[in-house]
Order: sequence, then structure tokens, then C-alpha cells
Amino acid sequence: MLNQNSIWRYLIVFLVMSVSMLYALPNIYPSDPSLQISAIRGAEVSPETVTQVSDAFAKQNIQVKSVELAKGQILARFLSTEDQLKAREIADTLLGDKFVSALNLAPATPAWLDSIGAAPMKLGLDLRGGVHFLMEVDMKTAIDKNINDLEQIYKSDLRDAKVRYASVRADLVKQQVVITLRKTEDVAAAIKVLSAKDKEMTFAEGPDLTVIASFSEQRLKALREDAVAQNITIIRNRVNAIGVAEPLVQRQGAERIVVQLPGVQDTARAKEILGATATLEFRLVDENADVQSAVAGRVAPNAELFLDRGGNPVVLQKKVILTGNHIVGAASGFDEYSRPQVNIDLDAKGGNSMSAATKNAIGKPMATVFIEYKPTDKKDANGKTILEKKQEVVSVATIQAVLGRSFRITGLDAPGEAQNLAVLLRAGALIAPILIVEERTIGPSLGKENIELGMNAIMWGMLAVVGFMVLYYKWFGVVANIALAANVVLLIGVMSMIPGATLTLPGMAGIVLTVGMAVDANVLIFERIREELASGRSAIQAIHEGYDRAFATIFDSNLTTLLVALILFGIGTGPVKGFAVTLALGILTSIFTAVVITRLIINAVWGQRRGSELPV
Repeated sequence: MLNQNSIWRYLIVFLVMSVSMLYALPNIYPSDPSLQISAIRGAEVSPETVTQVSDAFAKQNIQVKSVELAKGQILARFLSTEDQLKAREIADTLLGDKFVSALNLAPATPAWLDSIGAAPMKLGLDLRGGVHFLMEVDMKTAIDKNINDLEQIYKSDLRDAKVRYASVRADLVKQQVVITLRKTEDVAAAIKVLSAKDKEMTFAEGPDLTVIASFSEQRLKALREDAVAQNITIIRNRVNAIGVAEPLVQRQGAERIVVQLPGVQDTARAKEILGATATLEFRLVDENADVQSAVAGRVAPNAELFLDRGGNPVVLQKKVILTGNHIVGAASGFDEYSRPQVNIDLDAKGGNSMSAATKNAIGKPMATVFIEYKPTDKKDANGKTILEKKQEVVSVATIQAVLGRSFRITGLDAPGEAQNLAVLLRAGALIAPILIVEERTIGPSLGKENIELGMNAIMWGMLAVVGFMVLYYKWFGVVANIALAANVVLLIGVMSMIPGATLTLPGMAGIVLTVGMAVDANVLIFERIREELASGRSAIQAIHEGYDRAFATIFDSNLTTLLVALILFGIGTGPVKGFAVTLALGILTSIFTAVVITRLIINAVWGQRRGSELPV
């Protein structure tokens, strides 16, 4: 029978709209202006800190919704951004430089919605506010590090092949490794051994019984590509570790990385974690060295002088047992004496290296060296900031047994420091240091203004469409408007459910465009129904033929637009992707509401009407 709605159609529409409304519901709860307080190196957030902060806010008559301690951080919620800004000043003055306070927006979703995974749409930087970093990878340091690694590798390869050498030296200026041999016949043997081991380097005979190892163009290109790609992966891991929702981390150009952190209003904590090039080196202590002579500048060629946290000199062997590149897991904890420690897990290669190095070193002291690069005020010839390498011995422990893939480091000042170090090591050591060359902060007030402007555009667009449809198509226009409202709810619900979807200002433009396009299908259907009625069809036949014959046109026109949206999403970045996502989803939801929902209502109300009169 024509225009008969099956029970399955009612159930499908009811189920789809119910789920969409449920997951769109969190968007009516505005986020709370909040202050996130976390400890930095050597400090710890405790319940006493929470009480101290709460009392300070109360004394200054700041209205606080809640102050809670979660995951080692304080999260304070406020009623207004004015109170949020005042609270930040108070917290900074009260806690000093041992803590970092960051302005944020905390979701206020009710617990019952949060329990089913319902959350508001993720807002982009232009709507929520946040920080934007443009970072540049220090390629020279990446190449220098590779050359220093090759120095140690070539020494080991030549020893294993029993090729006698006088020295192996890394020339960082010329970006070469210079191997000096003892005899003429050793030169050819060294080239044969090393070229067989490392096919991506070029080995040439130099003057005075030397072999020069140089980078090929392909090797240099691969080094640069790997440095950027691996740094992007590590930065993503670090962003996830500090709990920023919906970050954007992507490459820009040959050596730069864009990082956007929506909702974060203070760059201090983000810069500390993202820009830190923290890694570890494990070396044996040189027990035969004269520390006083080393302090005076007389250090043996196979040793290096370091300082521990107390400023005391420590002489370590130059050979590095292991670097942080082999760390695959790190977790903070406490030892049997309740002192903070970091438990380290290594990959297979790192475990083998640690086992081989400690097998013959039981009873000897091993040092853990913490290394990081920090920017200085100096510039190089190209105008780039020069980084300063800072190294300190964080612990010296006696090797009690052969170490394998799992061990621990101690000697840390506080649990907060252990936690920070664990985050950095777990996320991975940056392949090369990065410089922040551009930094922007978009305040929540500007994001709020953008949201208001976008919502006004959507509301005025909907009012214009609603008015036109009612005036021109009468009661059928009312049905189209009901479908339009359902379309907006459906679109918001779907975007809230998709984990990677982020609403930006261009995305709101896509919603406005969707509002206009949503009734386009109904216009085609209604005009087709009018034509059928004009040709003498009955109301029942006109409705049936109108929907059936208009569907092919609706499908074709929306398919071409959907393809364009997919292309924009594939090749676009940032705002373009945000627009493409809302446009593509809007097309799909428009087809569903215009074809399925309106037909369901029209069939139910006028589908069995006798005669040839319809309110269209």
C-alpha cells in the first residue's frame, strides 16, 4: 500500500534521534573557567596545598565552585573569568616558582552523561581559546648527535673486526668522522669493514693514514625527515601525557612543527613539557680519575667531568652505556625507604647493551646523567637561537647485579620531579632539540565572542529558512522546518560522538551552509509533488511519486558536494579541515532528515488523504 510507514521506519528514526539528542545534550552545559595548578621540578602538590589555595581564595572573596586534587594537580572551578584571572595571580604569589598555574576551561557535563561517554563537542583554538606554538627542529644538533653516535659505533666495529686504529674522532664542523689507522694496510681493511656495516655513509681515504666517513645526500635527507617525523610523534605523546584535549600537532615546511593546545591559557607548563629535550645517559664512574685534577682542567681523553645536583664534581667514563632512546617505559614510584624513584623499561637492544655493560662491572658505581637543551639569548650566523646543553648527574649507584631490560633510578628530590621525569622519558626523548619560534595565546573571551557570532549566524540563517519555508510551502514547510531542527540536533550529536571531530569557526560556517542545504532536498521534493498534483495525480500518488522521482536528483547533487568535502578534508589543514568535516556530516544528516523524517511525517499526516488537495 502506498505511503504506508512500517514500524521499522518509526523505530529507526526514534533510535537515531534519541541517541543524537542524548549525545548532543552535554553541549548545553557551558564549560567552567578553571585554574589548573601543577608542581614543577622538585615540588609536589599535596592536600595541604589544596587547603592553602582554598583559604587564600576565600580570603580574597573569590567565588569558587570547587577545588579538587586529581592526578597530582589542583583543579579549581570558578563562576566567571574575572575570578579565574584573580585566582591565578593569587596562586602565583602564594606558591612561588615551584608551581605552574594554567588557565583552562573544564567541562561541566553531569556525571550521568559522563558515565555513558557523552561529552560536548571539542572546540578548536579559535572558539575555545588556547595556545599556539610554531616550533623549529634544530637539525645541526640532530646531525651532531648522529656523528657522535657513529664515533662509538665505528670504534666497536673496528675492534670486533680486529682492525687496529689510533683514534676515531667526530668532526662536528665538517660533519664527518675521521678514523686514524696505524698501518697502510689497515686503511683498506677499515674501509671494507665500515662500508659493509654502514652502506648509507661514504668512506674515502684521507691523508696521513685516515679514513673520512661522510654523510651521503640521501642519508642527510633521511636524517632530517626522521628528526621531524619522530619529534612530531614524541610531541603528540607528551601532549597526551599532560592531558590536553583535542590538540593539533602537524608538520609545517621542512623543519617546523605546529602545535595547538585548545583550552590551555598558560604556556609555562606546556613549554616545559613540549620543549624539554630531557633524556638520560648511563655511564660508569671513572674510579681511577683524580677529581681535583679534572676540576683543574686535566681530564683524561677517555673521561668527562660532570657535576651532581649538589654541585659536586664527578668524573665519568666517556663511553656511554645506554641513552634514553632505548627507553620504552617509565613510571614514577617509591623505593623501600619511601624515596621517589623512576622505574625504567628498555627495548630489547637496550636491555642487551645494559646487560653486556654491567656483566663485568658488578660492584662498580654507575651514574645516571640527566641531559636537556635550553635556549639562550645568543644567535648563530643564520639568526637562529643557540641552545645550551645542560648535564647533571642525578644519581650514582653501585651495580649489585647484572642489569637487564628493567631497572630503577633513584636520587630524585621529590615525587613531583620523579613524575615529570617519567612523563618525559615515557613519551620519548626528542630526536633533536626544538625551538619555539612563534607563540600565540588566544584568550577565552575572544573564543566566547567567536562562538556568539557563529551562533548568531546559525540562528539568523535558520530563521530566514524557517520563514521562507512556512510562507512558500505552508504546512509542508512546517514539516521541513521540523526536519531542519532534527538535522541540527543530529549533526551536533554526531560531531560530539566522533572522537577526532573538532568544531572551529570555519566549521560553524559549514553548519550555516548545511542549514541552507538541508531544505534544498525538501524544495526539490515539494516542487515535484506540486508538479504531480498539477498533472492530475491524487494526493496519495503525488506524495509517493514526488519522493521517489526526486531522490535520484537529491542523491546526485549531494554526492558531488560530498566528494568536494572529502577532497578538502584530504588535502586541507586546520580551518579547512574543520569546514570539510561539518560540511560532509551536514550533507549526510540532511539527506536523512529531508528524505526519511519528512516522508515519515507527511505519510503519517497526509499519506492516505483522498482527493488532490495538499497544503504544499
